Amino acid sequence: MRRKNNSKKNIIGVVSKLFKKNNDSTNILEKLVLGVIAFIITFFIVSMVSGAYALTKIGSRSMPSSIDPASNEPVNILLIGTDIGNVNQVDNQADKRTDTIMVLNYNPQNKNLHIVSIPRDTLINVNGKNVKINSAYEIGGYSKIKSEVENLLDININYMVKIDYTAFDEIIDAIGGVDMKIDRNMIYDDPVQNLHINFKAGETVNLDGKKAEEFFRWRENNDGSGFANGDLDRIENQHKFISKVIEKCTSPLMIFRVPKIMSAVGDNVETNMSAFDVLSYGMKFMGLKQENVTMSTVKGTEKTINGESFVVFDKNANKEILAPLTSSSNSKSLISSTSKGDIRIKILNATKINGLAAKVMKQLSNDGYTKIDTGNTELSDKSRILANDSDKSNTIKQDLNIKDIEKKENKPEYNDYDVIIILGKDYEEFGK
Repeated sequence: MRRKNNSKKNIIGVVSKLFKKNNDSTNILEKLVLGVIAFIITFFIVSMVSGAYALTKIGSRSMPSSIDPASNEPVNILLIGTDIGNVNQVDNQADKRTDTIMVLNYNPQNKNLHIVSIPRDTLINVNGKNVKINSAYEIGGYSKIKSEVENLLDININYMVKIDYTAFDEIIDAIGGVDMKIDRNMIYDDPVQNLHINFKAGETVNLDGKKAEEFFRWRENNDGSGFANGDLDRIENQHKFISKVIEKCTSPLMIFRVPKIMSAVGDNVETNMSAFDVLSYGMKFMGLKQENVTMSTVKGTEKTINGESFVVFDKNANKEILAPLTSSSNSKSLISSTSKGDIRIKILNATKINGLAAKVMKQLSNDGYTKIDTGNTELSDKSRILANDSDKSNTIKQDLNIKDIEKKENKPEYNDYDVIIILGKDYEEFGK
């Protein structure tokens, strides 16, 4: 009997030791898993902080001031993509044209995103001359392209974003590329631009930043074959790509790529949005459903004028497309009932830079202002707008990058003018 009891005790002892070992192993495994999770969380937080810091570098001194929409109101964002410019020049910013012009309209109430593209050959009139809208940026910079889009579509632009191909490439790389089925052969080479496109019809390709750029830029093959409808078909092709980007970005797993995306945006994108707004709208767009996104191209008639081909915008044909963009506070006519041509302006040069007032007068004249005088005043470090009519001062604020607005003093020399513009020393830095 004693032997049996001893045997039982021995068995119980062995089993207890096994369980103890298993418990120790379980504890080690739990600690290991918790350690990995803690590392991932720490890495993600550090990456987010790094990405957020990159966003603080975002901005633009040369863009017109932004116009924040009222709470829960729709917003219009002008997105322009510039071409590579003159590759033979080190600093070729002035030679760049807007290869892509889009207005993104987001309505926070129904969470709908409307993307409206403007053909680059759309006809506009600048100083009595017929030109294509893609040259507006080259002619007058951000203020000019913004005012031309606003006047063409009869809308108000809240924010502007400029993306060149460097920014485009890095953002697409940050999201991990996009899988795209190729509908047609795309074979094109341009040694001057070091551009070599080689996609075969029927294949599915993961487009990283560089390949996505090639897909986005393609217009025709080396043998001359290409889109039947030229730029209009190219825009449709771009819409297909954008649809894939949106599909990729709305994936729940994309949250882990947010830090990389923020870094790519912060390092490369130029905008008049604040870092907070960029992050806020970016997260809203990532939360969109595919069915809440629509893409359109404004309609027009192709017309040859003096041997040059244009797309003539048709206002009546675009009423349905533009309805979301002109709703509520986004309507240009509701933003300001003031005609630019009726505003009496005096521009005063408060710097030692000769001709600065005349330069700004020319810029405003290009934007539609006609009643402008210039002069000089005592030196000042700060630029500002003096006016007693907020509608008129805000109208000018949209076209000049001067954020400070003050009440117009009751001086005899100011009585004949609605708005006084003081150009201070800081204008040399951000008013170019």
